[in-house]
Amino acid sequence: MFNSKKPDPFFEGLLNIAKNVQQGANYAKESTITTVSELKQIQIKMKSYETAGDKLIHELIVKLNDSFMTPIEREDILSLAIKLDDILDGIENTIAHFEMYSFTEVNQYMRDFVDYIAKSSDEAVKAMELLNKKDLIGMRQHAILIKDYERECDEIFRKSITELFQIEKDPIRLIIFKDLYEQLEEIADYCQNVANTIESIIMRNA
Repeated sequence: MFNSKKPDPFFEGLLNIAKNVQQGANYAKESTITTVSELKQIQIKMKSYETAGDKLIHELIVKLNDSFMTPIEREDILSLAIKLDDILDGIENTIAHFEMYSFTEVNQYMRDFVDYIAKSSDEAVKAMELLNKKDLIGMRQHAILIKDYERECDEIFRKSITELFQIEKDPIRLIIFKDLYEQLEEIADYCQNVANTIESIIMRNA
């Protein structure tokens, strides 16, 4: 089944979902938050990426429901699609919290989080490109890198929380910073979920 040269619509669908996540993650990385009005525009743009992701997921589900045969287990296809989209949902939700708090104080910890999340989305796209080429074994290197980036985010989270409780005296600011750090750490966990799903697919199909 993996010898066919014809593009597979399910693998193409996963690649499109991954690319949408990549675009959203890199948009968040490249955005500069200095005013509340800028924050609102960023949130609107992120919402558009999330909406596009929901549409791509729906299209994939329709294909799965209409197809008798799939190149790998349909549960694996759907699981990978949803876990990819979770990353984008997490980013959009975090930006929404920035807007909710009218919070424009982006620090280096936050920038580092988003940088690793964007890098993880880049690796996810590379993995889906290899999946389209039926190169399952080649996908593993990208899953490994995503896990490496998640470990970096674990370290950022520990350092940021430690510093927060040592330095911040304002309880409201402490709550806001802690909430945002926890959300960013959760997005990194979503990236790791993608890597774990990729490795499970490799194990069952390579």
